[in-house]
Amino acid sequence: MKTVVLCAALLGFMPAAFAEKPVATASQQTTQDLLDKVKQQLKDAPVVRGKFEQEKSIKGFKQPLRSSGEFVVVKSKGIVWHVLKPFESTLIVKPDSLQSRRGDGEVSMQMRAEDEPVLRTVNAMLFAVMSADLVQLRQFFEVSGKAQASGWQMHLVPRDPMLAQWLASVDLQGGPFVREVKLQEARGDSSIIRIQDAAAEQTLRDADVALFR
Repeated sequence: MKTVVLCAALLGFMPAAFAEKPVATASQQTTQDLLDKVKQQLKDAPVVRGKFEQEKSIKGFKQPLRSSGEFVVVKSKGIVWHVLKPFESTLIVKPDSLQSRRGDGEVSMQMRAEDEPVLRTVNAMLFAVMSADLVQLRQFFEVSGKAQASGWQMHLVPRDPMLAQWLASVDLQGGPFVREVKLQEARGDSSIIRIQDAAAEQTLRDADVALFR
């Protein structure tokens, strides 16, 4: 996924690469300092897996929708979001596709970037948020926040007008791994994802390999 997004970014901003390099402003320097400090804390691993609890508040409804399950984030491959409660389902996010499966394994929804070109951008953004990929985050968002010994916080506002149509902001908290994600949608809905028992692994488990084919 990183390769796809970086290639798109290079193509999209090719003319600027030949322009005179601007002097960094104070705000830009502050952002870079923040990202450098966050990078020092983040654990770089090819595979991260763990559990999650999610609350989604929908405008007009008093009670939030709650779900929980497990996930795996794999560099260059994508994300598997396996909901166990209240109903089992699996969302598979890859660089060029998005697939949803019911609890019995049957595919209930399939989207491909060749049919929906914007899907590459959305999937890359989701991967950047869940893996705290700092390079991609700065491409997609205006970044602010703070970092200290006990952990870090980042507030993200979309740069891309397309993303801003449905996403107002993202707030991340973490240490070696992302611990909490808050998504504020443009239409008023919001979600809080709390990450638990996150752990780094060097290789993908056999049970997950088929999901990324």
